[in-house]
Amino acid sequence: MTSRHRSPEPSPAAPTRTPSRRTVVKAAAAGAVLAAPLAAALPAGAADTAPAFLHGVASGDPLPDGVLLWTRVTPVPEAVPGSGIGPDTEVGWAVATDKAFANVVAKGSVTATAAADHTVKADVRGLAPATTYWYRFTAGPTDSPAARTRTAPAADAAVPGLRFGVVSCANWEAGYFSSYRHLAARGDLDAWLHLGDYIYEYGTGQYGTRDTVVRPHAPANEITTLADYRIRHARYKTDPDLQALHAVAPVVAIWDDHEFANDTWSGGAENHTEGAEGSWTDRQAAAKRAYFEWMPVRPALAGTTYRRLRFGKLLDLSLLDLRSFRSQQVKVGNGSVDDPERTITGRAQLDWLKAGLKASDTAWRLVGNSVMISPFAIGALPAELLRPLAELLGLPKGGLALNTDQWDGYTDDRRELLAHLKANAIRNTVFLTGDIHMAWANDVPYHAGTYPLSASAATEFVVTSVTSDNLDDTLKVPEGTVAAVAEPVIRAANRHVHWVDTDRHGYGVLDITAERAQMDYYVVSDRTDPRATSAWARSYRTRSGTQRVERTYSPV
Repeated sequence: MTSRHRSPEPSPAAPTRTPSRRTVVKAAAAGAVLAAPLAAALPAGAADTAPAFLHGVASGDPLPDGVLLWTRVTPVPEAVPGSGIGPDTEVGWAVATDKAFANVVAKGSVTATAAADHTVKADVRGLAPATTYWYRFTAGPTDSPAARTRTAPAADAAVPGLRFGVVSCANWEAGYFSSYRHLAARGDLDAWLHLGDYIYEYGTGQYGTRDTVVRPHAPANEITTLADYRIRHARYKTDPDLQALHAVAPVVAIWDDHEFANDTWSGGAENHTEGAEGSWTDRQAAAKRAYFEWMPVRPALAGTTYRRLRFGKLLDLSLLDLRSFRSQQVKVGNGSVDDPERTITGRAQLDWLKAGLKASDTAWRLVGNSVMISPFAIGALPAELLRPLAELLGLPKGGLALNTDQWDGYTDDRRELLAHLKANAIRNTVFLTGDIHMAWANDVPYHAGTYPLSASAATEFVVTSVTSDNLDDTLKVPEGTVAAVAEPVIRAANRHVHWVDTDRHGYGVLDITAERAQMDYYVVSDRTDPRATSAWARSYRTRSGTQRVERTYSPV
């Protein structure tokens, strides 16, 4: 491949894992990212000159010796996503130690085809551990933007600390992705975790927009076919804030239900009508194919996102797929949530998770978990809150409230997993969770009814949504109105819950050392404002060996 260089830029010094690296890089990145234009999408004529890289570049699933690189090339203007047309196109890739690409350490080429929607991946190996690299793609005379990625530490490395962005639930129509912009501006992330609902499947105006579509979906219809899912992924990848975050650090992603359809289970979904919307088998296969085409995810098994990554001796990260193998959700009241024949993980995945947790020799065991594992039950709420809470969480409208789409609907799997932690004295397990559009800091008790007299098996940090509706949005009241009433009621009925914020949008930053795992929660000022500001809200940590959450009063 012929190398094509942009105008030379000063090569940054090799980064080290010290506070000075975080401070210098963070300051430089913040200036670049926050000053960038925040247009919602690229202009329609942007592909008039082709080949073109209209959907950015991305990296993911970092290993000690490599990383997965991704892009999508538009070879000719008419080869738009989902069209199934356009010529085969050679796409070169290069990895360097500097942004000017003066020291290229790996290069190669792949072929973009219409069969894969002209998306390409390069699984690059032979790199050094715990090292920041720059990469770019080339097609014809066109270079993609240069982007930054980072490899994982060596498996046996003593790692002083790691820092991850944590996000979930980004509804395009409900607002702008300012959370991604602010995470990108930090410049200090080793990677970022997306815990599901990277896209939403609904048609325009059908889901959580507070009666206002801030920016319309493409396609406008509910997505059900392979072309539909490809077009929807492509629309998301035009977002400048999402492109910015993908361009500064590798992502580690899992899916939840909206990458398919609301409340997905192995044989269908609440938001799928068999026959009228085709067969579930075909729709699920289309959604999975488009996901793996458009995401920098390395599937461990065909058609699933469960896999495990290791980051030195500090932590391993078990990533779950809680949609492909689960039993159908049930209603509360007839004991079916406790049926041992029902599963959220499937037998093979649960055995894999248990074995991995037991065999782990790292200081921390993180679990990327798309729906909340902590028990959640609540009795009476004020009538004006109960109905929207029930609507948001899938709860019954009276009496004992449970969200059976979460682990609460599959209690035998949860009992087995927590019993495994206890029987094998497995400590420092932290669940990282999205889905619920609220921020939570929870202990995960063996027996919620007797907690805190009984022990905690693990802890859980739940991040709120990037834009998807939470309670104040549903009620159309000022932000913070609902939280003032709902939080004390929720905490009184769930003594393992240390904090819940029902009303705000934002993201988390997880900082881990051998001594503690700390989640800093951030909120954005207005999801409908493309220039929304960000502010620290709260921080909680788990100290090594405690299996309990405690509040700390400053972010890392």
